Amino acid sequence: MTISGTDTAPARTDPAPAGDPLLVVRDLRVRFTREGVPVHAVNGLSYSVAPGRTLAVIGESGSGKSVSSRALLGLLPGTARVTGSATFDGTELIGMPEREMRRRRGSDIAMVFQDPARSLNPTMRIGNQITEAVRVHADVDARSARERAVELLTLVRLPAPERRFFEYPHQLSGGMRQRVMIAIALAGQPRLLIADEATTALDVTTQAQIMELLAELQQRLGTAVVMISHDLGLAASYADDVLVMYAGRAVEYAPAPTLFGAVRMPYTAALLGAIPLLDRPSHSLLPVIPGQPPDLRALPEGCPFRPRCASADDLCLTEPPLTEHEPGHHWACWHPAPGRGAEPEEDRR
Repeated sequence: MTISGTDTAPARTDPAPAGDPLLVVRDLRVRFTREGVPVHAVNGLSYSVAPGRTLAVIGESGSGKSVSSRALLGLLPGTARVTGSATFDGTELIGMPEREMRRRRGSDIAMVFQDPARSLNPTMRIGNQITEAVRVHADVDARSARERAVELLTLVRLPAPERRFFEYPHQLSGGMRQRVMIAIALAGQPRLLIADEATTALDVTTQAQIMELLAELQQRLGTAVVMISHDLGLAASYADDVLVMYAGRAVEYAPAPTLFGAVRMPYTAALLGAIPLLDRPSHSLLPVIPGQPPDLRALPEGCPFRPRCASADDLCLTEPPLTEHEPGHHWACWHPAPGRGAEPEEDRR
Protein backbone atom coordinates (compact mmCIF):
# COMPACT_ATOMS: atom_id res chain seq x y z
CA MET A 1 0.00 0.00 0.00
CA THR A 2 1.43 3.37 -1.03
CA ILE A 3 1.23 5.91 1.80
CA SER A 4 1.76 9.63 2.01
CA GLY A 5 1.19 11.92 4.96
CA THR A 6 0.43 15.10 3.04
CA ASP A 7 -2.04 16.28 0.43
CA THR A 8 -2.45 19.40 -1.62
CA ALA A 9 -6.23 19.58 -1.39
CA PRO A 10 -7.76 22.79 0.05
CA ALA A 11 -8.41 22.90 3.77
CA ARG A 12 -11.92 22.27 5.08
CA THR A 13 -13.82 23.45 8.09
CA ASP A 14 -13.84 20.30 10.20
CA PRO A 15 -16.13 19.46 13.12
CA ALA A 16 -14.93 17.87 16.36
CA PRO A 17 -16.96 16.52 19.26
CA ALA A 18 -16.67 18.00 22.71
CA GLY A 19 -13.80 16.81 24.92
CA ASP A 20 -10.28 15.75 24.04
CA PRO A 21 -10.49 13.45 20.99
CA LEU A 22 -8.83 10.05 20.98
CA LEU A 23 -8.92 9.70 17.19
CA VAL A 24 -8.59 12.68 14.86
CA VAL A 25 -8.97 12.11 11.12
CA ARG A 26 -8.17 15.01 8.81
CA ASP A 27 -8.58 15.15 5.02
CA LEU A 28 -8.32 11.37 4.63
CA ARG A 29 -8.19 10.30 0.99
CA VAL A 30 -8.02 6.81 -0.48
CA ARG A 31 -7.46 6.19 -4.17
CA PHE A 32 -7.27 2.90 -6.05
CA THR A 33 -6.20 2.40 -9.64
CA ARG A 34 -8.25 0.03 -11.76
CA GLU A 35 -7.17 -0.62 -15.35
CA GLY A 36 -5.21 2.61 -15.26
CA VAL A 37 -8.20 4.67 -14.09
CA PRO A 38 -8.13 6.23 -10.57
CA VAL A 39 -10.99 5.30 -8.25
CA HIS A 40 -11.55 7.95 -5.55
CA ALA A 41 -12.98 5.84 -2.74
CA VAL A 42 -12.53 8.41 0.06
CA ASN A 43 -12.31 12.14 -0.63
CA GLY A 44 -11.23 14.47 2.16
CA LEU A 45 -12.91 12.76 5.11
CA SER A 46 -12.50 14.44 8.53
CA TYR A 47 -13.92 13.60 11.95
CA SER A 48 -12.97 13.16 15.60
CA VAL A 49 -13.95 10.60 18.24
CA ALA A 50 -13.58 11.18 21.98
CA PRO A 51 -13.19 8.43 24.61
CA GLY A 52 -16.50 6.96 25.71
CA ARG A 53 -18.41 8.31 22.69
CA THR A 54 -19.96 6.52 19.74
CA LEU A 55 -19.68 7.91 16.22
CA ALA A 56 -22.02 6.39 13.63
CA VAL A 57 -20.75 6.53 10.04
CA ILE A 58 -23.80 6.19 7.79
CA GLY A 59 -24.23 5.82 4.04
CA GLU A 60 -25.20 3.56 1.16
CA SER A 61 -22.99 0.69 0.05
CA GLY A 62 -20.00 2.09 -1.82
CA SER A 63 -19.95 5.41 0.04
CA GLY A 64 -16.49 4.72 1.48
CA LYS A 65 -17.40 3.81 5.07
CA SER A 66 -15.48 0.55 5.34
CA VAL A 67 -12.58 1.68 3.17
CA SER A 68 -12.00 4.71 5.38
CA SER A 69 -11.92 2.57 8.54
CA ARG A 70 -9.62 -0.05 7.05
CA ALA A 71 -7.27 2.71 5.93
CA LEU A 72 -6.74 3.66 9.58
CA LEU A 73 -5.43 0.16 10.35
CA GLY A 74 -3.45 -0.38 7.16
CA LEU A 75 -5.80 -3.14 6.01
CA LEU A 76 -6.14 -2.04 2.38
CA PRO A 77 -4.54 -3.83 -0.59
CA GLY A 78 -1.29 -2.69 -2.13
CA THR A 79 -3.13 -0.89 -4.93
CA ALA A 80 -4.45 1.71 -2.46
CA ARG A 81 -2.88 5.13 -2.04
CA VAL A 82 -3.75 6.74 1.30
CA THR A 83 -3.12 10.39 2.07
CA GLY A 84 -4.11 12.78 4.82
CA SER A 85 -3.78 12.40 8.57
CA ALA A 86 -5.21 10.10 11.24
CA THR A 87 -3.79 10.53 14.74
CA PHE A 88 -4.59 8.16 17.58
CA ASP A 89 -3.81 9.71 20.96
CA GLY A 90 -1.39 12.05 19.18
CA THR A 91 0.36 9.33 17.15
CA GLU A 92 0.09 9.43 13.36
CA LEU A 93 -1.34 6.22 11.87
CA ILE A 94 -0.99 7.11 8.19
CA GLY A 95 2.44 6.02 7.06
CA MET A 96 3.15 4.03 10.23
CA PRO A 97 5.55 1.13 9.61
CA GLU A 98 3.80 -2.23 9.34
CA ARG A 99 5.68 -3.64 12.34
CA GLU A 100 4.41 -0.83 14.58
CA MET A 101 0.92 -1.02 13.08
CA ARG A 102 0.70 -4.72 13.91
CA ARG A 103 1.54 -3.92 17.52
CA ARG A 104 -1.28 -1.38 17.69
CA ARG A 105 -3.93 -3.47 15.96
CA GLY A 106 -6.05 -5.07 18.63
CA SER A 107 -4.27 -3.37 21.52
CA ASP A 108 -5.10 0.25 20.65
CA ILE A 109 -7.70 -0.13 17.90
CA ALA A 110 -9.75 -3.26 17.25
CA MET A 111 -12.29 -4.05 14.56
CA VAL A 112 -15.44 -6.17 14.56
CA PHE A 113 -16.12 -7.24 10.99
CA GLN A 114 -19.45 -7.62 9.25
CA ASP A 115 -19.72 -11.38 8.70
CA PRO A 116 -18.53 -13.52 11.65
CA ALA A 117 -19.14 -16.70 9.66
CA ARG A 118 -16.33 -15.68 7.31
CA SER A 119 -14.15 -13.97 9.92
CA LEU A 120 -13.96 -16.95 12.27
CA ASN A 121 -11.83 -19.97 11.34
CA PRO A 122 -14.30 -22.85 10.82
CA THR A 123 -11.62 -25.46 11.62
CA MET A 124 -10.74 -24.08 15.07
CA ARG A 125 -12.69 -24.18 18.30
CA ILE A 126 -13.75 -20.70 19.32
CA GLY A 127 -11.83 -20.94 22.58
CA ASN A 128 -8.57 -21.47 20.70
CA GLN A 129 -9.30 -18.46 18.49
CA ILE A 130 -9.85 -16.23 21.53
CA THR A 131 -6.81 -17.52 23.44
CA GLU A 132 -4.72 -16.90 20.32
CA ALA A 133 -5.82 -13.25 20.38
CA VAL A 134 -5.14 -13.01 24.11
CA ARG A 135 -1.60 -14.36 23.82
CA VAL A 136 -0.78 -12.03 20.91
CA HIS A 137 -1.37 -9.03 23.18
CA ALA A 138 -0.25 -10.37 26.56
CA ASP A 139 2.66 -12.49 27.79
CA VAL A 140 0.62 -15.19 29.55
CA ASP A 141 0.72 -18.98 29.66
CA ALA A 142 -1.89 -21.24 28.07
CA ARG A 143 -3.88 -21.70 31.28
CA SER A 144 -4.11 -17.97 31.98
CA ALA A 145 -5.07 -17.31 28.37
CA ARG A 146 -7.86 -19.88 28.62
CA GLU A 147 -9.16 -18.31 31.83
CA ARG A 148 -9.09 -14.91 30.16
CA ALA A 149 -10.96 -16.30 27.13
CA VAL A 150 -13.73 -17.64 29.35
CA GLU A 151 -13.88 -14.26 31.11
CA LEU A 152 -14.30 -12.55 27.74
CA LEU A 153 -17.06 -14.96 26.70
CA THR A 154 -18.78 -14.21 30.00
CA LEU A 155 -18.27 -10.47 29.43
CA VAL A 156 -20.06 -10.61 26.08
CA ARG A 157 -22.85 -12.62 27.72
CA LEU A 158 -22.43 -15.82 25.72
CA PRO A 159 -24.51 -18.54 27.42
CA ALA A 160 -22.54 -21.40 29.04
CA PRO A 161 -19.11 -19.91 28.21
CA GLU A 162 -17.14 -22.90 29.57
CA ARG A 163 -18.97 -25.22 27.19
CA ARG A 164 -18.94 -22.83 24.23
CA PHE A 165 -15.16 -22.57 24.63
CA PHE A 166 -14.84 -26.05 23.05
CA GLU A 167 -17.38 -25.58 20.25
CA TYR A 168 -16.81 -24.72 16.59
CA PRO A 169 -18.29 -21.65 14.86
CA HIS A 170 -20.86 -23.72 12.95
CA GLN A 171 -22.35 -24.85 16.27
CA LEU A 172 -23.26 -21.28 17.22
CA SER A 173 -26.02 -18.99 16.01
CA GLY A 174 -25.25 -15.78 14.13
CA GLY A 175 -25.68 -13.69 17.26
CA MET A 176 -23.39 -15.98 19.26
CA ARG A 177 -20.71 -15.83 16.56
CA GLN A 178 -20.88 -12.04 16.61
CA ARG A 179 -20.41 -12.09 20.39
CA VAL A 180 -17.33 -14.25 19.87
CA MET A 181 -16.01 -11.68 17.39
CA ILE A 182 -16.52 -8.94 19.97
CA ALA A 183 -14.74 -11.05 22.58
CA ILE A 184 -11.76 -11.45 20.22
CA ALA A 185 -11.75 -7.70 19.55
CA LEU A 186 -11.71 -6.99 23.30
CA ALA A 187 -8.87 -9.45 23.97
CA GLY A 188 -6.24 -6.70 23.68
CA GLN A 189 -8.28 -4.20 25.73
CA PRO A 190 -8.47 -1.65 22.88
CA ARG A 191 -9.30 2.00 23.51
CA LEU A 192 -11.12 2.32 20.16
CA LEU A 193 -13.50 -0.26 18.71
CA ILE A 194 -14.59 -0.10 15.07
CA ALA A 195 -17.79 -2.06 14.44
CA ASP A 196 -18.05 -2.49 10.67
CA GLU A 197 -21.68 -3.41 9.90
CA ALA A 198 -21.52 -5.67 12.95
CA THR A 199 -25.29 -6.28 13.04
CA THR A 200 -26.18 -6.40 9.33
CA ALA A 201 -26.65 -10.18 9.06
CA LEU A 202 -28.64 -10.46 12.30
CA ASP A 203 -32.37 -10.36 12.98
CA VAL A 204 -33.83 -7.26 14.64
CA THR A 205 -33.96 -8.76 18.13
CA THR A 206 -30.34 -9.95 17.98
CA GLN A 207 -29.29 -6.59 16.53
CA ALA A 208 -30.71 -4.85 19.58
CA GLN A 209 -28.96 -7.30 21.90
CA ILE A 210 -25.57 -6.75 20.23
CA MET A 211 -25.95 -2.96 20.29
CA GLU A 212 -27.00 -3.01 23.94
CA LEU A 213 -23.96 -5.16 24.64
CA LEU A 214 -21.63 -2.71 22.90
CA ALA A 215 -23.21 0.19 24.79
CA GLU A 216 -22.81 -1.64 28.11
CA LEU A 217 -19.17 -2.51 27.38
CA GLN A 218 -18.51 1.08 26.39
CA GLN A 219 -19.87 2.31 29.69
CA ARG A 220 -17.81 -0.20 31.67
CA LEU A 221 -14.55 0.14 29.73
CA GLY A 222 -14.71 3.75 28.48
CA THR A 223 -14.05 2.60 24.92
CA ALA A 224 -14.58 4.92 21.97
CA VAL A 225 -16.71 3.30 19.25
CA VAL A 226 -16.96 3.96 15.51
CA MET A 227 -20.14 2.26 14.29
CA ILE A 228 -20.27 1.78 10.52
CA SER A 229 -23.78 1.13 9.27
CA HIS A 230 -26.43 1.91 6.69
CA ASP A 231 -29.10 1.78 9.41
CA LEU A 232 -30.17 5.26 10.53
CA GLY A 233 -32.41 3.70 13.18
CA LEU A 234 -29.40 2.22 14.96
CA ALA A 235 -27.57 5.52 14.70
CA ALA A 236 -30.49 7.41 16.21
CA SER A 237 -30.75 4.94 19.09
CA TYR A 238 -27.11 4.36 20.02
CA ALA A 239 -24.80 7.02 18.55
CA ASP A 240 -23.61 10.22 20.20
CA ASP A 241 -22.52 11.73 16.88
CA VAL A 242 -23.47 10.93 13.28
CA LEU A 243 -21.38 11.31 10.14
CA VAL A 244 -23.23 10.82 6.83
CA MET A 245 -21.06 9.81 3.86
CA TYR A 246 -21.80 9.95 0.16
CA ALA A 247 -19.39 9.19 -2.69
CA GLY A 248 -16.47 9.03 -0.28
CA ARG A 249 -17.22 12.40 1.32
CA ALA A 250 -18.79 13.63 4.52
CA VAL A 251 -21.99 15.46 3.63
CA GLU A 252 -23.49 15.97 7.11
CA TYR A 253 -22.00 15.72 10.60
CA ALA A 254 -23.53 16.61 13.96
CA PRO A 255 -24.42 15.25 17.38
CA ALA A 256 -27.21 12.70 16.90
CA PRO A 257 -29.98 14.76 18.58
CA THR A 258 -29.05 17.79 16.48
CA LEU A 259 -28.91 15.92 13.19
CA PHE A 260 -32.13 13.98 13.62
CA GLY A 261 -33.85 17.03 15.07
CA ALA A 262 -33.14 19.08 11.95
CA VAL A 263 -31.81 17.09 8.99
CA ARG A 264 -30.31 19.50 6.45
CA MET A 265 -28.57 17.49 3.74
CA PRO A 266 -31.07 16.24 1.11
CA TYR A 267 -29.23 12.91 0.95
CA THR A 268 -29.68 12.36 4.69
CA ALA A 269 -33.35 13.29 4.32
CA ALA A 270 -33.67 10.78 1.46
CA LEU A 271 -32.13 8.02 3.61
CA LEU A 272 -34.61 8.79 6.38
CA GLY A 273 -37.48 8.84 3.90
CA ALA A 274 -36.54 5.38 2.61
CA ILE A 275 -37.07 3.75 6.02
CA PRO A 276 -40.20 1.53 5.95
CA LEU A 277 -42.89 2.71 8.38
CA LEU A 278 -45.51 0.61 10.12
CA ASP A 279 -48.25 3.12 9.36
CA ARG A 280 -47.57 3.03 5.62
CA PRO A 281 -50.62 1.77 3.62
CA SER A 282 -50.46 -1.93 2.83
CA HIS A 283 -49.20 -2.95 -0.63
CA SER A 284 -47.81 0.53 -1.25
CA LEU A 285 -44.44 0.80 -2.96
CA LEU A 286 -41.47 1.23 -0.68
CA PRO A 287 -39.79 4.64 -1.03
CA VAL A 288 -36.43 4.66 -2.78
CA ILE A 289 -33.77 7.25 -3.57
CA PRO A 290 -33.93 7.82 -7.35
CA GLY A 291 -30.88 7.10 -9.46
CA GLN A 292 -27.68 5.34 -8.50
CA PRO A 293 -24.61 6.33 -6.47
CA PRO A 294 -21.99 7.90 -8.75
CA ASP A 295 -19.19 5.95 -10.40
CA LEU A 296 -16.13 6.73 -8.26
CA ARG A 297 -14.00 6.57 -11.41
CA ALA A 298 -15.89 9.50 -12.93
CA LEU A 299 -17.47 11.66 -10.24
CA PRO A 300 -19.95 14.28 -11.44
CA GLU A 301 -18.97 17.92 -11.48
CA GLY A 302 -19.79 19.81 -8.28
CA CYS A 303 -21.95 18.21 -5.63
CA PRO A 304 -21.78 14.40 -6.03
CA PHE A 305 -25.47 14.08 -5.06
CA ARG A 306 -26.55 16.59 -7.72
CA PRO A 307 -27.77 14.04 -10.33
CA ARG A 308 -30.17 12.52 -7.77
CA CYS A 309 -31.27 15.68 -5.97
CA ALA A 310 -34.59 17.38 -6.71
CA SER A 311 -33.24 20.74 -5.49
CA ALA A 312 -30.15 20.80 -7.71
CA ASP A 313 -29.48 23.83 -9.90
CA ASP A 314 -26.51 25.54 -11.54
CA LEU A 315 -25.10 26.53 -8.14
CA CYS A 316 -24.61 22.82 -7.42
CA LEU A 317 -22.06 22.59 -10.25
CA THR A 318 -19.67 23.95 -7.61
CA GLU A 319 -18.86 21.44 -4.88
CA PRO A 320 -20.19 22.67 -1.51
CA PRO A 321 -17.64 22.43 1.34
CA LEU A 322 -18.47 20.73 4.62
CA THR A 323 -19.04 23.74 6.83
CA GLU A 324 -20.43 24.43 10.30
CA HIS A 325 -23.60 26.37 9.45
CA GLU A 326 -25.13 26.05 12.92
CA PRO A 327 -23.45 25.33 16.27
CA GLY A 328 -22.15 21.77 16.06
CA HIS A 329 -24.03 21.05 12.82
CA HIS A 330 -22.00 20.70 9.62
CA TRP A 331 -23.34 20.01 6.16
CA ALA A 332 -22.18 20.23 2.54
CA CYS A 333 -25.11 21.56 0.54
CA TRP A 334 -26.12 24.79 -1.19
CA HIS A 335 -29.83 24.05 -0.70
CA PRO A 336 -30.26 22.46 2.74
CA ALA A 337 -33.65 21.23 3.86
CA PRO A 338 -35.46 23.76 6.08
CA GLY A 339 -34.97 23.39 9.80
CA ARG A 340 -34.43 25.32 13.00
CA GLY A 341 -32.72 28.63 12.34
CA ALA A 342 -32.63 28.15 8.55
CA GLU A 343 -31.63 31.23 6.62
CA PRO A 344 -33.38 32.14 3.35
CA GLU A 345 -31.77 30.74 0.22
CA GLU A 346 -31.30 34.19 -1.29
CA ASP A 347 -29.12 35.15 1.69
CA ARG A 348 -26.79 32.20 1.10
CA ARG A 349 -26.08 32.89 -2.55
